[in-house]
Amino acid sequence: MTDQSLELGNDLDFNFSMEESQISTPLPVEPIEAPSVNDSLHEQQRKISLFSRIPVTLTLEVASVDIPLSELMTVNSDSVIELDKLAGEPLDIKVNGIMFGQAEVVVINEKYGLRIVSFNSQGLGELAL
Repeated sequence: MTDQSLELGNDLDFNFSMEESQISTPLPVEPIEAPSVNDSLHEQQRKISLFSRIPVTLTLEVASVDIPLSELMTVNSDSVIELDKLAGEPLDIKVNGIMFGQAEVVVINEKYGLRIVSFNSQGLGELAL
């Protein structure tokens, strides 16, 4: 060892020896209570309650067609445009523009209504985005 490294070693001597060290005793640990299933259920119900107040737009789409603007500009009151669904085929239900399911039209007390035929539960996840 050089004199310079010996000097540095002496400067870093913290006067620590194993005999002088004390083994620390463990600190007491306080148990915590895990949230109960009822708390989780209550929290889920609260979140659902908040979401249930959000208004959405439900649309029943009869059919659609893509046509050139030039063709649309020639339409008059006697024009007929062929659509993409067959008569009697279930209609698309959309919630805020996202496919939700399919339904048939029914009449209830002289008003239109829907009879749900199928759901698209995967589309519901898109509503949250």
